[in-house]
Amino acid sequence: MADFSSPLEAIGLRALRLLDPETAHKLTIQALRLGLAPGGAPTPPERLAVRAFGMRFPSPVGLAAGFDKNAEVPRIMLGMGFGFVEVGTITPKPQSGNPRPRIFRLPQDGAVINRLGFNNQGLEAARQRLVARQNAGTATRGPSGIVAVNVGANRDAADPVQDYATCIRTLAPYADLLVLNISSPNTPGLRDLQVGSRLDALLTAAMAARIQSGSNPPIVVKIAPDLTEDDVGTIVDAAVSGGAAGLIVGNTTVARPDTLKGQFRSEKGGLSGKPLMARSTEVLGQAFRAAGGRLTLIGTGGIASGADAYAKIRAGATLVELYTALVYEGMGLLTRIHAELAEHLARDGFASVADAVGSDHRR
Repeated sequence: MADFSSPLEAIGLRALRLLDPETAHKLTIQALRLGLAPGGAPTPPERLAVRAFGMRFPSPVGLAAGFDKNAEVPRIMLGMGFGFVEVGTITPKPQSGNPRPRIFRLPQDGAVINRLGFNNQGLEAARQRLVARQNAGTATRGPSGIVAVNVGANRDAADPVQDYATCIRTLAPYADLLVLNISSPNTPGLRDLQVGSRLDALLTAAMAARIQSGSNPPIVVKIAPDLTEDDVGTIVDAAVSGGAAGLIVGNTTVARPDTLKGQFRSEKGGLSGKPLMARSTEVLGQAFRAAGGRLTLIGTGGIASGADAYAKIRAGATLVELYTALVYEGMGLLTRIHAELAEHLARDGFASVADAVGSDHRR
């Protein structure tokens, strides 16, 4: 397979890895805002186009939340070839997150550990940028791409459910999808919202807030990979009865596989990247079987190749997301994934992504 990364990008990646991870990320966002992005990406093969949530995605491969926390560069990232971009997590009030250092690279493992804690500039800053994006798309009379808006609760929220409702009322008019992040391990108590009556209450409040917003973007719930199969089934049923359109499976993991080699492997926080691939795909399959076609699934966690993306699709994902692998391989990875994924579909006789979704469960 050809290497689609440019020599200049390879040099830039090596330079960024000499910096601490958070500084490197900040400089990357600044460079993108200044227009210092790699050249335009090839158009994804037509075979990869897929319909989900009532929309056409030019590719099933999206950019996961965490890269563009403040909705600063969604149009730029869409222009690089992503089928959709998820911004956030956005909370009602700005917050600085947990103390630094709070991001740790594990290059030997193709992984990252973070304990950021929803650091972001808050609801109003994101709203202004999303309004500007929408206005820019209207002015050019062209498609501006699909943007999912990931929302969460402030660490000091007296009522976390109302934080989600506040974000939805404000941001729903500017979102193609809304994502309820209830699975980050870095905000105390957040994962409790995945459980029983608390999830029911959250979905009730979210649906009411969406009505109040006057808009109707689909609502998707982002869950953890650290769940039992029974937990997954319960969450699926709650999501369906509560009016959610889909699930993202899954967030970072608090587990630490014995295979980890990086010097920071014992740091607290959520582990992402290659070590998450197997577990997150297993939970994705559980969600697909439990949902029985009632929800659209987005698979994330550990994708670093077209084969990985294909495995998620075969396990039940209509769409997939990545982020951590970009830290190590750069934007050339996306074009490579598109080419490899198209090859896998053709090899197995699938005319489209939709034909392959959940095929592992049809054996």
